Amino acid sequence: MAINLVKGARVEIGLKKVGVGLGWKANESTNGYEYDLDASAFMLGDNNKLPKDEFFVFYNNLVSPDGAVMSAGDDRTGGNGLGGNDDETITVDLEKVDPAVKEILFTVTIHDAVNRRQNFGQVHNSYIRIYDEENGVEIARYDLEEDFSIETAVEVGSLYRHGNTWRFKAMGEGSRGGLEGLVSKYAY
Repeated sequence: MAINLVKGARVEIGLKKVGVGLGWKANESTNGYEYDLDASAFMLGDNNKLPKDEFFVFYNNLVSPDGAVMSAGDDRTGGNGLGGNDDETITVDLEKVDPAVKEILFTVTIHDAVNRRQNFGQVHNSYIRIYDEENGVEIARYDLEEDFSIETAVEVGSLYRHGNTWRFKAMGEGSRGGLEGLVSKYAY
């Protein structure tokens, strides 16, 4: 049975390969643009920065240089979060993670949010779940219940090293600036 997490909660991950599923449901478009939400992973070192640009996994860089983190690609329509299907997924082989990486931060951003006049206040039923990549069994789930009214990016959760083990932390931290703002924050 999966552990339901609240913001700030942490849980140890006793697996070698995990899947990270992210899901959401966007409101109906009122301005002619569909919602295109994008999941990304920032592989961060001790200084809370990317060791190299290639450690940023997103729709234009689907695999980290160590082969540990892989994105399934960009779902441009979303809405599959209902019924248990993830909108976007990222897989992580924890045994392959470069030793310089101490944390893997998972984010969701709205593509072209400013031009489309979209924000996370128009998105609901958002979640991140960690599951066993080998058998699909869900280990932990964090349902974002925060009301993000103007934010265009959300740091949803992270896997981080804790001694010789990996843990997951539920975050739910919203910000403005979309993907570009996050890249500026975490780029070396």
